[in-house]
Amino acid sequence: MSFKAFEPDDFVVSVDSITAGIWTGETASLFTFFTSSTQAASSAGNYYLNVYDTAATNSIQFAVTYGNLYGSGSELYNPAVNGYSYSGTIWGQYQILVLGDENANFSWGGITGSDFWALSLERDRYKEALFPGSLILTLSGSTYLTLTDDSQVASSQVFCDAGRVFQLVSGSAGVVYSGSGTDGINGYSPSSGSYGWLLPDIGTILLNPLAISQSINLVPTRTSNTNGQNPYKLFNAISGSGEDGFPFTLNSQENIASDFVFVRPRSSEFNYSENPSFISGSTGEVLYSSFINNPQVYITTVGLYNDASELLAVAKLSRPLIKDFTKEALIRVKLDF
Repeated sequence: MSFKAFEPDDFVVSVDSITAGIWTGETASLFTFFTSSTQAASSAGNYYLNVYDTAATNSIQFAVTYGNLYGSGSELYNPAVNGYSYSGTIWGQYQILVLGDENANFSWGGITGSDFWALSLERDRYKEALFPGSLILTLSGSTYLTLTDDSQVASSQVFCDAGRVFQLVSGSAGVVYSGSGTDGINGYSPSSGSYGWLLPDIGTILLNPLAISQSINLVPTRTSNTNGQNPYKLFNAISGSGEDGFPFTLNSQENIASDFVFVRPRSSEFNYSENPSFISGSTGEVLYSSFINNPQVYITTVGLYNDASELLAVAKLSRPLIKDFTKEALIRVKLDF
């Protein structure tokens, strides 16, 4: 068996970005939304609602929940212990996950908020991250509010403990609308801040109720020790828009790194075979005299070995490639990780 060492310029690394629809079947738009009465009635239903694409409720698309700094809008765990509620726990969980500091506050475009709605995509819906710029989320209330992220117009990229952060603005993908009392550059109100955050690296959307309530009649219940059904309010706003023909649109994004290895058999190399039909088993001589000075072989497989001559990868050619002293070959092997 013949071996040939690779040279540094035989290796090239390439990264390709692959996008796909995020919903079941890799579709980009979701029109129908369902919840499970079983899940809602369980202890988990006090924290969040799973949302499905069909009434069969066997394929979770995302979950919605509500967090409040003061624990308002939900009942206490124990009526005898004040200050510990479901919404307060949700606030603390996202505070640590996103901000990395239990004393930090969420700032929506410069405006500090005390509550949020969270929309968390099911992990198997996306491979690596959400695709910025593909979000179109329409909420129904007294009218409609269409949200997208500002990745197409942001002058710089912002990061937090959860990765990249994009502000949510009103409009459709790539277009920022400015209306009465809004900032035409950032697409949100200076008094209430942006409509929330898109956190593509953890598959999460945070919505700012203060800004949303100034655009449409969608306001969370903030009464202490009261089950405000706030996750249902967000679910109804999303599902109502879907029924009216405004889908929830979103894509996933995955970067695939490929190693290209260029195999270059020169004219004087790999012209003989060690196949038993090629040589004599007793003497090791070439059986056919015409193959001595004018051999012909066919390359069908390329093996990649390490320095210990251990086979690491095998590449099969689509068809045999003839090789003799008058021919050279260039074979490109692609390795995806």
